[in-house]
Amino acid sequence: MFLHCLALPNHQDLSRYLLSAVLGSLLSFSTATAAQALSPCRVAGFSTQVQCGSVQRALNPDQPKSAQIDVHYVVVPALARRKLADPVFLLAGGPGQSAINLAPPLTKQLRRLNNRRDLVFVDQRGTGRSAPLQCDDDQRSPLAQQLDPVRRSALMRQCLGLLQKLPYGDLRFFTTSLAMQDIDAVRGALGAQRVNLIGGSYGTRAALEYARQFPQQVRRMVIDGVAPPDIALPASVSTDSQSAFNALLASCEQDTSCLKAYPKLRGDWAALLAQLPQAVTLTHPLTGAQERLTLTREMVLSSVRGPLYSPALTSALPYAITQAKQGRYDALMGLSGALASNKSDRLALGMHLSVVCAEDIPRLATSTDKPGADFGGEFGQLYIDTCAYWPRGAVADAFYTIPASNAPVLVLSGGLDPVTPVRHGTRITQALGSKAQHVVVPNAGHGVMTLECMRDVLYRFIDSENDAQATAIDASCVKTIPRPPAFMPVTNTALTTP
Repeated sequence: MFLHCLALPNHQDLSRYLLSAVLGSLLSFSTATAAQALSPCRVAGFSTQVQCGSVQRALNPDQPKSAQIDVHYVVVPALARRKLADPVFLLAGGPGQSAINLAPPLTKQLRRLNNRRDLVFVDQRGTGRSAPLQCDDDQRSPLAQQLDPVRRSALMRQCLGLLQKLPYGDLRFFTTSLAMQDIDAVRGALGAQRVNLIGGSYGTRAALEYARQFPQQVRRMVIDGVAPPDIALPASVSTDSQSAFNALLASCEQDTSCLKAYPKLRGDWAALLAQLPQAVTLTHPLTGAQERLTLTREMVLSSVRGPLYSPALTSALPYAITQAKQGRYDALMGLSGALASNKSDRLALGMHLSVVCAEDIPRLATSTDKPGADFGGEFGQLYIDTCAYWPRGAVADAFYTIPASNAPVLVLSGGLDPVTPVRHGTRITQALGSKAQHVVVPNAGHGVMTLECMRDVLYRFIDSENDAQATAIDASCVKTIPRPPAFMPVTNTALTTP
């Protein structure tokens, strides 16, 4: 190495040497700056130390001296000594999830990426540790109280009042566009010239907006379960939940085992809805307490919508619906509680509403999505009622556009996804242009990147040395992923040894 530096036989080689020296100095400065931005820390879920940092940002970028917020992030350092310079930024869903809370499980799932690249988890403004907009968790309250619309409205107004008293309580400044400017500030603090983006669910909207504002800083982008900026989420959810549920009914009718076990599933479902509202006794899915209440159509639809996100839970819906038709509702309530019990998925509700009210609700009037025959407009009405008084940030028209991407993009969709289905992924892939590849996992639900087959696809996509290799990644392995068979209850007869 030293001998090479001393061998300078002509002016051209001297120029190259000087340029190399200057770039080396800049790289050393960048690395030193990044090191100063981080400090060793402990994060729950990690057995070893990681690195923590924060950047201070103006709540309102147009008034730099106004209220300030700290945007916190965690870096999981690459394992290799000679790591690559382009880290992987993981953008959480929701909107309202904490990326830092998701860091431990996602790091395990994406450990191959972590061999030579840092993994960076940023708590978006309004979530986790970054100026959080949390409302009280009501999930352990009695079910009847949770579903009381008058009480629910009062709680939301109470939460809004408390949030507005915070030093950063102007809720107009928690839009996706502002949050992505924070993300780029973190990139700058880490000294990275370009980054790889991985976004799931709402994180796909965030990634698309980052790429729109900062196209030159994106090396690769993975968007899993696309929630485009130009949809009206409360309306599309009803449409897409209905499609996913109809697919479940059709699948059971086409499967010999399922049809034999649940021969009247479609009729049982219709009869269940027809007998509502109905006074019932339920077991609270989180507390285990027995409750007497009036079961409503809204409650049943909500209990079905959640399990549709996961094929493993969806497979138990035929059994749960059949049981509910016969007056036994614990299986249905238990399925809905399976998702609610995951603490890493808890949303900062204030941030969630600030995003949806600003970005989605204004587009409801022009939405072409028709309410599902069963799911109707109840879900959307909850947002309409709350957003009528929730502060609403300004959103530029450009936010709703999808420019062609200069960087390779891997678009992922689950064929059974009830909220960000294939139709969104297909349209956005076309808008992104020739460097975007759409991979559909036919028998997957909401979020596919952590499936065993897809983890390897994702790694090879980001690890590819050039754009041509990245856009030609083979993802045919997804076709071998089966749909879980319909759940069959275990009986005493099945347990008996011959």
